Amino acid sequence: MAFPKKVSIVEVGPRDGLQNEADIIPSDIKIEFINRLSETGLKTIETTSFVSEKRIPQLADASEVFEKIKKFPDIHYPVLIPNQQGLEIALKAGVKEIAVLSTVSETFSQKNTHCSIEEGFERIEAIIKHPGAKPLFVRGYISCALGCPYEGKIEPEQVRIIANRLIELGCHQIALGDTIGVGTPFAAQRLVETLAKDISISKLALHFHDTYGQALANLYACLSLGISVIDSSIAGLGGCPYAKGATGNVATEDVIYMLNGLGIETGVNLKALIEVSRFVASFTKRPPRSKVAQAMLKSL
Repeated sequence: MAFPKKVSIVEVGPRDGLQNEADIIPSDIKIEFINRLSETGLKTIETTSFVSEKRIPQLADASEVFEKIKKFPDIHYPVLIPNQQGLEIALKAGVKEIAVLSTVSETFSQKNTHCSIEEGFERIEAIIKHPGAKPLFVRGYISCALGCPYEGKIEPEQVRIIANRLIELGCHQIALGDTIGVGTPFAAQRLVETLAKDISISKLALHFHDTYGQALANLYACLSLGISVIDSSIAGLGGCPYAKGATGNVATEDVIYMLNGLGIETGVNLKALIEVSRFVASFTKRPPRSKVAQAMLKSL
């Protein structure tokens, strides 16, 4: 197996994690949360989404949070952009990296963004072709890449079509989302191998949820194919408000523990992450989903 020597972690807890929290978390807590993550060695922290507050009230303070966090010159702070209006607000806040969202499931698209897949691409094109977006790094998310809560099994060729369209529009990286966590190692490998026919492995990232406890196994399987960018969420925060039963993202602590054991460099301090998990537990009022965090916090 040819594992990569180094893996880049994209921490999605402040956005994908917090958006599923029922209780509104104060802006100053979110700011401190992100600032603490910036001290752990993480180099990419997805901070928020400039989405309508009616859609996701938890992220109504996107501008305030982004403007007030400490921004280290060697750390990337991307945000999720749902439409052109969101982009314009984000640009005023000083955003330099963005992510856009697509899916392979027509039903999920209607439930999640209230538009068809094709209409979603029109929105994405408007975002990417906006004059202010030209110098920005753009990441393209593909949700339901390994299964849909409404349409069931998703074939890799379906994902390949969407991924190629995103690349053609100008996305620099494609994040493959197992939104409901139904993937298995074989299915995850098959997906990556299919997309790698057209897209460089270096442009692919994995965004796996851990609903069935398969996320780490799936990541391990894809590391052997050369995948070197992994999304994860501190304490396993997250879920999906439009996918019933979906639990949180794979926990950053668990991913780092596994990568450390494989001798793969991340630059992330596991003990510092555990301290952030303790902080997260204090405001979510529940223990981290991370098995590593639970074990290490008990020993402190």
